[in-house]
Amino acid sequence: MSARPMVVWGGTGHAGVVREALDPQQWRISAIFDQRTIPSPFNDVPLFVGVDGFARWLQAQGTVERVAGAIAIGGTDGKSRLQIADFLQSHDILLPAIIHRTAFIATTATLGEGSQVLALAAVCANTKLGRSVIINTASSVDHDCVIGDGTHIAPGARLAGEVTVENCAFIGTGAIVLPRICIGRGAIIGAGAVVTRDVANNVIVVGNPARKIRDIT
Repeated sequence: MSARPMVVWGGTGHAGVVREALDPQQWRISAIFDQRTIPSPFNDVPLFVGVDGFARWLQAQGTVERVAGAIAIGGTDGKSRLQIADFLQSHDILLPAIIHRTAFIATTATLGEGSQVLALAAVCANTKLGRSVIINTASSVDHDCVIGDGTHIAPGARLAGEVTVENCAFIGTGAIVLPRICIGRGAIIGAGAVVTRDVANNVIVVGNPARKIRDIT
């Protein structure tokens, strides 16, 4: 059985992370899309610019099997990931969960459309990932966590059990979130922070213990 075609939206560093996570026997990247005019990150895959580039690519496909997609945009911009997910799905692009071969996924965990669990990451018992969630390299999400749509758990971050993370939040590299904490919608947790109490919507917290430094406007 030949590999199925997949397109990737995002043509910089995270595209390489996504490609490395894909099983080459199952998926073949056939196109990259990005808002900027930049070189393709892969010598063997063409890059198309923006919505117009996507339209030209789509028109050239003709009648083919349903194409899958992945969103290779990391960082704090969960809203953009969700908007791109909606755009791709409106054009009948399938958004499968992507799981690196070295990741651990509990049998009782659930993964939303377009979620990514990357190298050496762990998603433990009864945890629920929303749409377009990134569980990045060597991060861990313990039992009974609920991770909202568009959230990014950065490399090496640790979430203890029963943590709730609302939509489009960002948990920075190496941060620690203690049990039963709620991280608000759009909040940013700084790298290395230790979160000992609930975090409000749309704020930035840093330090140990984590403290608010400003609102996100």
